[in-house]
Amino acid sequence: MLIVPTRAALVRCVPFAAFMLLLALRGLLPVDGALDARWLYAASVFIVGGLLAWYWREYGELVRQTLPNAGEAALAAVVGLVVFLLWTRLDAPWMQLAEPTASFVPIDANGALIWPLVALRWIGATLVVPVMEELFWRDFLWRQILAPNDFKLAAVGEWSLSALLIVSVAFATVHGNWWLTAIVWAMMVGGLLAYTKSLGACIIAHATTNLLLAVYVLVSQDWAFW
Repeated sequence: MLIVPTRAALVRCVPFAAFMLLLALRGLLPVDGALDARWLYAASVFIVGGLLAWYWREYGELVRQTLPNAGEAALAAVVGLVVFLLWTRLDAPWMQLAEPTASFVPIDANGALIWPLVALRWIGATLVVPVMEELFWRDFLWRQILAPNDFKLAAVGEWSLSALLIVSVAFATVHGNWWLTAIVWAMMVGGLLAYTKSLGACIIAHATTNLLLAVYVLVSQDWAFW
């Protein structure tokens, strides 16, 4: 039996699928090829950001409901800070699948920062990726686990241990070598979702972590975190 995804499912999955496809394409491009893979990331910011803007009115949980209040937003920022601290410290060899590599180094041949690339990476990491990923992981997939026939029958942030565990493990599988940090991060944000019932709170936490990581990477030039 052919299962046709609903419009609501598609608008939450298509931006994520586009981002993952472009990410895979980046990995296939030769380092010294004619097309600089770093600019493909820049293109993904516009493509995925454009998709989110196109579908924006259909994200009711962001436009009309489950917006965090001031206390929930502050809690989300604290969660994002804690996860950032963990992300930069859970680096023992057994916590990684392999030696981390620097997949995005915005430096030219003379060793100078390429600021347009830096700016686009910041925009992608703090504005585009948190919205895109949270809509997929903790909106669509979380609720799909609860209500397989129609994810919208499950409420945003409806508690489910199985959803928390499945989403956390799935999240870790697409976040490279940092498997332990990714699982811890996903469980903390899943707990935040269940506590606040707010997808917006999850986006704030995600954006906070990514923003702090961006600052850390530029200061330390530890490009493995990008």
